[in-house]
Amino acid sequence: MSRTASLLAAVLLAGVVAGPSALPAAATPPDRAPAHLAAQHQNSAVAAAIAGLPSADATAALVRVGGDEGVWRGSSGVHDLRTGRPADPDARFRAGSVTKVFTAAVALQLAAEGRLDLDRSARSYLPGLIPASYGDVTVRQLLNHTHGIPAPDSPGTTVEEVYADRFRVHDPRDMVRSATSKKPEFAPGERQHYLNIGYTITGLLIERVTGDSYEHQVARRILHPLGLRDTYLPGKNPRIAGPHNHGYQTMRLDDGTTGLRDVSVWGSTDGWAAGDLISTTADLERFTGALFQGRVVRGPLLAEMFTLPEVTDFKSGKPAAYSVGLSMKVLGGREVWGKTGGRWGYNAAIASTRDGSRTLVYSVNSTDAKGQDMNKVAENIMVAVYGRP
Repeated sequence: MSRTASLLAAVLLAGVVAGPSALPAAATPPDRAPAHLAAQHQNSAVAAAIAGLPSADATAALVRVGGDEGVWRGSSGVHDLRTGRPADPDARFRAGSVTKVFTAAVALQLAAEGRLDLDRSARSYLPGLIPASYGDVTVRQLLNHTHGIPAPDSPGTTVEEVYADRFRVHDPRDMVRSATSKKPEFAPGERQHYLNIGYTITGLLIERVTGDSYEHQVARRILHPLGLRDTYLPGKNPRIAGPHNHGYQTMRLDDGTTGLRDVSVWGSTDGWAAGDLISTTADLERFTGALFQGRVVRGPLLAEMFTLPEVTDFKSGKPAAYSVGLSMKVLGGREVWGKTGGRWGYNAAIASTRDGSRTLVYSVNSTDAKGQDMNKVAENIMVAVYGRP
């Protein structure tokens, strides 16, 4: 057994838990209880969802629930498996595809200013990069994943191969060239396929129309006005600056066994405008509130973030679930809008009811953050806050 795996086993055996413990469920079902009792029941369920970490699924979890229906804050698990000290509730983490919400917001701000036309072709802005075969793809289609552009080539197919290549610096233009050298998956606007490439191109569009870096535009338009002091875009730096809980990934180790490897240091240039944001739960909660209140994207263009295209998913055939920047799922009988994200060792999410009555932000240090299924701890948090699909 590896040293990290041995430490995890020891921590689990000792029952180290930071944050709230599991609490008994309320006697009154939440759908029939008064509002304050329903909120107490939900908060108890959230506490139970993150109790007992580290586990096989996650080593730490940070959660913030807000809105008119009640406020709850909690953390569980460990900062790292070597020391076993409690997880830092104010820690920074990789937010993954939550980055797309920030990118979409900047693009919509530029549209409101008349500098970016959602109905204009992306090629008209980047004629030397996007080939004629994708000449009909519009900016809106990039943002709502109905563009039909496939994913670029990946340097590895297994987590071990990707880990070995983790410090490679990816050029977004090269990724666009790789993707657009292939045949379209479908005609623009006919289906929806959630991929990063539309947001990689959007990041380049932002730079083209502003004459500025994508990173500086996000900082100037969102981070600084909202006072998000612990949120930043890391560029080529593979490390998380400042306090952070370590992320671990289950993979094959050097001795041939399968165990947990510390993957906290990992380059994210492959994500860039689609997935390289680093933040905290407090900052993302502030951002979520401002976004849903119309203080980030103002006026009629905010409706783009809450409008699903009337197409079906490319793979499942189900109705489209992604809008411009966000996604929607019916949980507990009501629409919940938000965005999840995953980088190796880290899962994150922002979510809210449309009226802001119940908001959620979490970071889960998942041991398989890019698995095909949603991390069990993250899923339990979402269900505890909003109810089942």
